[in-house]
Amino acid sequence: MRLEDQFRPYTIFIAILYTKFMDFMLEEELIDLYTFCLQNPDSPEVEQKKVRITEVGKEVFDDGGVDALENFYFAISNRIQGEIEKDIAPFRPLWNGFSDEWKY
Repeated sequence: MRLEDQFRPYTIFIAILYTKFMDFMLEEELIDLYTFCLQNPDSPEVEQKKVRITEVGKEVFDDGGVDALENFYFAISNRIQGEIEKDIAPFRPLWNGFSDEWKY
């Protein structure tokens, strides 16, 4: 058996673990961005944060399509609603344009 074949299961496991970790990091970043925008609506930094929300949304879409956007949106929406009792719906259009399926 070749050395590469012996380590293949570990390589796959590490790739899956890395992907899940990156999803977690993007989700946490989005939570921070949305929370800032909702709690500081008059801040000059809000526009910069919205740009980053759009960039992260594009990364999520490129990785998993509209299903991934929906999953991220609802997970983040529920968490923010529970933590600061605010709604992220006004920011949903920031992800428009990635797909014809996502129109808000």
